[in-house]
Amino acid sequence: MTFYTADLKRILTAAMAAMLCGCTSLTMAPGYDRPASPVAESFPEVEETEDVVRIADWRSVIADPVLVGLIETALQNNRDLRVAMLNVDRARALYRIQRADSLPTIAAEGGYLRQRVGENAAIGVPGAAGGGRTEPIILEQYSAEAGLSAYELDLFGRVRSLNRQALETYFATEDARRSAEISLIAEVSTAYLQLLADRERLAIARDTVESQQSSLSLTRELVANGIGNDLDVQRADTSVLRARADAAALEAQIARDENALRLLVGTAQLPDLNETAIENVALNEDFADVASDILLMRPDVSSAERRLMAANANIGAARAAFFPRILLTASAGTTSTELSNLFSGGTGVWSFAPSVSLPIFTGGRNLAQLKGAKIDRDIAVSEYERAVQAAFRDVADALATRRTIGERLEATEGLAAASERTFELADARFRNGIDDYFSVLDAQRADYATRQELVLVKLEEAVNVINLYRAFGGFPVVE
Repeated sequence: MTFYTADLKRILTAAMAAMLCGCTSLTMAPGYDRPASPVAESFPEVEETEDVVRIADWRSVIADPVLVGLIETALQNNRDLRVAMLNVDRARALYRIQRADSLPTIAAEGGYLRQRVGENAAIGVPGAAGGGRTEPIILEQYSAEAGLSAYELDLFGRVRSLNRQALETYFATEDARRSAEISLIAEVSTAYLQLLADRERLAIARDTVESQQSSLSLTRELVANGIGNDLDVQRADTSVLRARADAAALEAQIARDENALRLLVGTAQLPDLNETAIENVALNEDFADVASDILLMRPDVSSAERRLMAANANIGAARAAFFPRILLTASAGTTSTELSNLFSGGTGVWSFAPSVSLPIFTGGRNLAQLKGAKIDRDIAVSEYERAVQAAFRDVADALATRRTIGERLEATEGLAAASERTFELADARFRNGIDDYFSVLDAQRADYATRQELVLVKLEEAVNVINLYRAFGGFPVVE
């Protein structure tokens, strides 16, 4: 069998230290060093960084009272978050179970034995067999004792390594719950903003339907009076039908938006949102430009690191399996044939049965377990690095949008104003008989598209703030 020389040296050194000094905190787990972050030190959109003091709470980012109420309800009722919280409770319980192995298990026991021995049965006393008795014997015995059962002297840190693994797993689960909470806040906010945007778009579509209905009626009157032709009527009718189709599609989309928001919030009823618009949703986007190591505070990255530390601790348990396990079993109590004499003098009994188990041949199991533990550690390193890279990309993408969204919004607002003015002029020229309806239809389509686009850009600007909050795991702020 092949054995790793470096591992053997570490194991023997730790074993000798444990046996000589009885150190209660020694384990055979390798020293832990946080892997270097596989990302740049600063984000692409950040030139100068500031020292981070804390991560802002979501209430400092979101000030809209309706959205705050939705988020608070979701944090109480969302089933996915509830599962994440229960997973934390479960991990805590498993850690406590594992930690109990570090302490001796002492149990008290009381017993009563009543036994019948036949006249020809041997019971280990003179005359017990071969006709020495003419009738059966009834034996009674009472006992009371307390015992220590298979307590392991953890000289090589096996139990302590398992405790550490369970503890880090618990911490990782708690970080995963925090990550789920941040994701839920972001998802509720995004769904809320999407619903508001679709309602604004529906209002624009309905307004366009009314406007085109009026234009269609006017076109028919002009054609009846000899101005224009049937082609203008068909074009106006087509525009009306297109706007009606858009309005119907948006009504269905709004219903889906409401269903998605209900699922996230976890309730059947939603508050009245008719008077709310995207630009009225108060979001705070004032946060610090910071170095990329802020990502180490993100819950999902922290959870990945905790899982790495748990895998590292498991190597210590795998190494300790090569060395003896010393178990202590002991008991003390009293026994008597009469219950009244159970605690009298001379009835005491005790036993002490230590045992040592030394692995001599395990068919390569211990070596395989050690190799598997190291592979698990390497996998955890890769998962941690991937979590850091994914977090870096999330922030970089959000910052890229943030850098240009203001200019896009300003340009789209100007485009919407120009398109509206063009439509008004084209409509006026048509009503005065200067142009045909094709110019009006073309201007109306451009106006409709830019108004819809403006709503979507406003939505993207608001969602970008939420994406930044989620990407950072909360807004970083400085004094």
